[in-house]
Amino acid sequence: MSTLPITLAFTRYLTEERHFSPYTARCYGADLRQFVEYLTEELGIEINESAEAGVLRSRESGAADTVGQIAPVTLTALICKGEADTIRGFLGRLGDHEYSPATMARKIATLRSFYKWADRHSLVDANPMILIRTPRQNKRLPKAITIEQVEQLLSAPDENDILGRRDRAMLETLYSTGIRVSELVSLNAEDLDATGEALHVRGKGRKERIVPLGSHALGAIRRYIEMVANDPRLTENMHSGANGGEAALFLNKHGRRLSSRSVRRKLDKYLREVGLDPTISPHTLRHSFATHLLENGADLRSVQELLGHQSLSTTQVYTHLSTQGTQKTYNDAHPRAEAG
Repeated sequence: MSTLPITLAFTRYLTEERHFSPYTARCYGADLRQFVEYLTEELGIEINESAEAGVLRSRESGAADTVGQIAPVTLTALICKGEADTIRGFLGRLGDHEYSPATMARKIATLRSFYKWADRHSLVDANPMILIRTPRQNKRLPKAITIEQVEQLLSAPDENDILGRRDRAMLETLYSTGIRVSELVSLNAEDLDATGEALHVRGKGRKERIVPLGSHALGAIRRYIEMVANDPRLTENMHSGANGGEAALFLNKHGRRLSSRSVRRKLDKYLREVGLDPTISPHTLRHSFATHLLENGADLRSVQELLGHQSLSTTQVYTHLSTQGTQKTYNDAHPRAEAG
């Protein structure tokens, strides 16, 4: 089905003003289109693109909704009325299809963000989401693997060839810094501060931070760069900005910037080789980084800054994992911890 102009305007706002990643903006857009599809099915209204655009233009200009008065009722006009009952009906439909609580919460978050934006731009009569409650859901603890499992994984790549060295450097960097895989593949050669043993990282919303780089990761990156230096084509791509004007640090076999999907495929390969859980993801290394820091005495605020979390509450989920380890140690060691 056609996409409403108001939906396109919202997704542009997400990418251009909020600096959401293209993937996240697409997900929000898909949720919003699902809401529109519900309206077309439930109310039997077909999209008339010129009429829909006319409603949006009149709303943006602050003029009376003349198109909505003259033309048949438009979906944009209904959305702009901001009726909570309409949204409750949509959520009820999702519930009938047995969507998970997490998926329901995400779709509610999309609508909440959309109506907040629309209200701020005076596109809606009222924000209906203030009357909609997000259902409580059980907090899922992030998965972390043991230090021994991390060591198994990091030793898997064969450093005798350039791709093996790249993969070792890539995995070492993920675990050493806790950066997201999207941040890893966005790294440029100039983001490496070998003297200061740190990386300059661009995170969500274009927020930048400096993260320390452990000696093992730095050594792996140096060994990888040394081998790249022996390949003139790769050297040119890494240092001349052949990747869209940027000098990517991690390159694929064609000399282009490595993709997030390629990182996942390489990780899957090494998990199979060493016999580790195939559900381990690049994000698992991020979780393991945070968990191991806390288990070894790091304070929560420092871990928050290293992970690039905006809110401390986001980081606090890791305290549950470290607390579980402390509880087990207590139960094993204290003579009166367990009932006789």
